[in-house]
Amino acid sequence: MSLSQVQFSGKDILEKEFKTGMRGYNQEEVDEFLDKIIQDYDLFKQEIDRLQQENERLKKTTSDQTRSRSTQPAPQMNYDVLKRLSNLEKAVFGKKFAETDN
Repeated sequence: MSLSQVQFSGKDILEKEFKTGMRGYNQEEVDEFLDKIIQDYDLFKQEIDRLQQENERLKKTTSDQTRSRSTQPAPQMNYDVLKRLSNLEKAVFGKKFAETDN
């Protein structure tokens, strides 16, 4: 349901006048019921507004996070760790090659 399809506001419901007939509805009962409808209607409107604001906030947060990720520099290689790993490989494979030559 789109908000553009909403036909009545709380004010429209409050100001609605009904014709009375000989055996019509109890006007006080109808008024009480319409008052409750107006309260619900206003609560729904407030909730819709709150959710729209939250939706916009979340979109902005997501957009900001996406931008910050794309502008972060690529992680740098830790050359010290790579050099140590290379030395370890040489030590392990060097010993294996020495053992197979004998």
